[in-house]
Amino acid sequence: SLCSQQMLLEKERRVKANAWDYNDRFSYADNRIKTSKYNIFTFLPINLFEQFQRVANAYFSVLLILQLIPEISSLSWFTTIVPLVFVLVITAVKDATDDYFRYKSDQQVNNRQSQVLIRGSLQNEKWMNVRVGDIIKLENNQFVAADILLLCSSEPYGLCYVETAELDGETNLKVRQALTVTSDLGDISKLMDFDGEVICEPPNNKLDRFTGTLYWKGNKYPLDNEKMLLRGCVLRNTEWCFGMVIFAGSQTKLMQNCGRTKLKRTSIDKLMNTLVLWIFAFLICMGVVLAIGHTIWETYVGTNFRVFLPWDTFQISAVFSGFLTFWSYIIILNTVVPISLYVSVEVLRLGHSYFINWDRKMYHSPMGTAAEARTTTLNEELGQVEFIFSDKTGTLTQNIMVFSKCSINGQMYAGAFMCPQKTACVDFSFNPLCDRRFKFFDSSLVEAIKMEDPAVQEFFRLLALCHTVMPEEKSEGNLVYQAQSPDEGALVTAARNFGFVFRARTPETVTLCEMGRTVTYQLLAILDFNNVRKRMSVIVRSPEGQIKLYSKGADTIIFERLDPSSENLMYTTSEHLSEFAGEGLRTLALAYKDLDEDYFKVWMKRLLFASTVIENREDQLAVLYDEIELGMKLLGATAIEDKLQEGVPETIACLNLADIKIWVLTGDKLETAMNIGYSCNMLRDDMNEVFVISGHSLQDVQQQLRSAKEHILGLSRVSSAGHVEKTDAFADDSVFEEAIIAEYALVINGHSLAHVLEPQLEHILLDLACLCKTVICCRVTPMQKAQVVELVKRHKRAVTLAIGDGANDVSMIKTAHIGVGISGQEGMQAVLASDYSFAQFRYLQRLLLVHGRWSYFRMCNFLGYFFYKNFAFTLVHFWYGFFCGFSAQIGLDTHYWTAVNHLFIWGSLMVYFAILFAMQSDGLFGIFPSSFPFIGTARNCLSEKSVWLVVLLTTVVCVMPGLVVRFLRVDLFPTLTDKVRRLQQSRKKQGPQEQNLRRVRRTSSRRSAYAFSHQQGFGELITSGKNIRRSTVSSLCSPERIAQSHSSSWIENMLKRKNEVSCASPESEGGAPKSGNRAIQTRSKKSTQTELDI
Repeated sequence: SLCSQQMLLEKERRVKANAWDYNDRFSYADNRIKTSKYNIFTFLPINLFEQFQRVANAYFSVLLILQLIPEISSLSWFTTIVPLVFVLVITAVKDATDDYFRYKSDQQVNNRQSQVLIRGSLQNEKWMNVRVGDIIKLENNQFVAADILLLCSSEPYGLCYVETAELDGETNLKVRQALTVTSDLGDISKLMDFDGEVICEPPNNKLDRFTGTLYWKGNKYPLDNEKMLLRGCVLRNTEWCFGMVIFAGSQTKLMQNCGRTKLKRTSIDKLMNTLVLWIFAFLICMGVVLAIGHTIWETYVGTNFRVFLPWDTFQISAVFSGFLTFWSYIIILNTVVPISLYVSVEVLRLGHSYFINWDRKMYHSPMGTAAEARTTTLNEELGQVEFIFSDKTGTLTQNIMVFSKCSINGQMYAGAFMCPQKTACVDFSFNPLCDRRFKFFDSSLVEAIKMEDPAVQEFFRLLALCHTVMPEEKSEGNLVYQAQSPDEGALVTAARNFGFVFRARTPETVTLCEMGRTVTYQLLAILDFNNVRKRMSVIVRSPEGQIKLYSKGADTIIFERLDPSSENLMYTTSEHLSEFAGEGLRTLALAYKDLDEDYFKVWMKRLLFASTVIENREDQLAVLYDEIELGMKLLGATAIEDKLQEGVPETIACLNLADIKIWVLTGDKLETAMNIGYSCNMLRDDMNEVFVISGHSLQDVQQQLRSAKEHILGLSRVSSAGHVEKTDAFADDSVFEEAIIAEYALVINGHSLAHVLEPQLEHILLDLACLCKTVICCRVTPMQKAQVVELVKRHKRAVTLAIGDGANDVSMIKTAHIGVGISGQEGMQAVLASDYSFAQFRYLQRLLLVHGRWSYFRMCNFLGYFFYKNFAFTLVHFWYGFFCGFSAQIGLDTHYWTAVNHLFIWGSLMVYFAILFAMQSDGLFGIFPSSFPFIGTARNCLSEKSVWLVVLLTTVVCVMPGLVVRFLRVDLFPTLTDKVRRLQQSRKKQGPQEQNLRRVRRTSSRRSAYAFSHQQGFGELITSGKNIRRSTVSSLCSPERIAQSHSSSWIENMLKRKNEVSCASPESEGGAPKSGNRAIQTRSKKSTQTELDI
């Protein structure tokens, strides 16, 4: 199209604000989107072209042309054109209906309203009328109409908050900030006078990158991705903002990632096309044989009959007569590939689709959503799926965090995991500010709060103070927390319900309501989170003047900074943490420290000095943070459940038993994806190794992939003598891949995946991924999801299925052989692009293993029967040709054909049930004893020895030749399965290898995971006050989760180091934890380096 050609030629984009004439010179795409394939004028030619890609349709069209020639036609053309037109019309109606729904979806999006600045005023315009260079206004909770440059907003400093769930699957809010020079353009008159010009990169599909420059008033201002609002985002917690359209319609980054709608054909369809070609070749052979027979017969016998059966005028010789007879027999024998086959197949598929739609076990009653087969052509393909590509957020998880358990001062309190049927929910009526949706089932924790247990109160005080949540009180007592991640919001909400309510914050203070009493703490410092620290701390001054440090983070990090007095409590808490992690919960430890006033003043001066230095600022700050966080006292630990959808682990386990490989492709962070992997049992503690590919360069990624592959194949091939065991019989690597018993997992980061998808590395990735039981790709863009699916389709030639629930999954849903959409929280884009849809991931098991298996089973049986019936029926005419002088006469009248078809279909059913329920029933003999005088004959025969001898001899004669052939075939031409079985047997004879017997026992990464998704810098943003308003509190951008493994004996190692630390100087104390942190890692050398890189 013209737009795509323009995009290919475009080297850079020039856009000028409020200048339609200037922008029109470049012929940029408008904001109209089109996902439908047809329109009124193109439907007929395109649809017919697609349908005639079926070999049978083309075959019958040629046959119809032949039947129109009277000299060679023995049948009426009516017998072919009616069923052919019927098939074409039915298929066209189905395709038109599917495309009409896509058209309606397009129209719904294109007709959305947007406020556009036109001739000095804001006017409502449809999305499809928005043009590049327009200035548009967005309001809270509105979708962004196009890719726009943020100019100004209602928030201070030009900040705004967006949700990018449709782009990357993350529901956490992201912060965007306008340029300082445009942040005050909130007035309409100023925006009308704005005439800045943007020169930027051409349209592309990179969601995380934007490069451009704004030229305005003789100055240049750099632009990056933090200044852009992309189409598909939703404006949150921001009253309004203005932006300038840079990319529109099909050139937006969202649409660039959507991919094209492809025509999907099943393997049965492809097989039928191949069979039709072979059968057509067989038909040609039969026609040639009969034509030669006709020529010979006319030459030697037919001459005797020309007196009363003269030739027609055009018949000039016996050879020419044989040529005409050839085409006549092609028409007569065409029933070997009957067009009724395709009608019957479509009817069968339609019935299977209704079975899916009517399945009550796939009906989700809470949402009132039934499973829907949105296409009827892929049912049997469901039974052949080998690879499943799944999104994470909204597909495997509900993205809901629940405060489930906690350990306080050595006492465990179990909440959500207790049986709610036997235990009443805790009554929080004593707290008027509680969140009514919060549920907890251990009343002893509330009793401890009411009894004013100091440890319990300090525990929840820490949760209410140590965070970066922003509160918004819409009405008296109606608190709404704007959390950067759902898990942090869950912790603050838990503190709120147990009587420690976070009410308000300023850059200098935090206000709580503690058991009904308002208390304001002075916020002295926030020791921010980063990937190395794996913790965050706050320093506050209480109303009594006491200075305290509160810290929360990964237990391995917190425990090594505890005072020796917390040693016994640390042992107990560690046992509780292990139990939490074993249940799939995400944990973190809490600690506090009382600070001396004089010491804090000196430390604060050093902190202010370190924050102003130019060189090594971060290193100096890290040393100061480590220094003040030593000697803390342990309070306890929390456990958060990242709620999976119901039945996800069981579904994945069942699909794995069916040898279906599941790959998770998610836009979330690596730590988040790994935690979900553990929760779903895709990753387990007893796996031999989890390979993390996180290289930033092509060479690094290549080396990591090769090292992982050599590690797997090396352990599997090395014999007990230490030499590589590889004989000619097992020369193929695939034999070793199938014989590998150990379990491995592969985790790839987004920046590494960009290199992995290069042509020189994609084969290494596929080889390694097929050796691993689990593959997880994180930080993946929508286009990369489609590229991964296409990679497997192209090289493995396996049936693929993609399942997702958001617009970021549309591209892989369209690319896979089968696309499944989940009607979840992120809209209906995935459902509209899918072939099948339902409400829960667990229904995938029934879709594949029940409907898929039975559809494939029924279709195969039907095709076998149908081809047998038609061959038997057609060969009658072939043999009849030898008795009619090869004269191309019809052996059976057409009415008889129809009768035979009905007889085969209805008669066979009637006979089958008659025999099954009547002839094999003893009741019939009892009713009509005189009609069946030989009722006992069959039973009497079995008592004769000669009968059993005949049965035995017949069995031996029938079975022995087949067994001999099979044994010879296994020995002389072994298959891949035979080679694998032989290799495994040879290993068993050699005895177990010492290397393979060693199982690495790791505790899950959740065990020492910092349960939040923090990003460095939010502490500074809060203390600066940039994001705090008097009326509205805005949310922050999403943070990062960190996970880190540790050894089962880390406590003993850490206690030894504590004794050394207690005797060391303060300078050495700053570095001790770092070396200790390295000492407690028990992964392989390569895995440790990978974690440190992360």
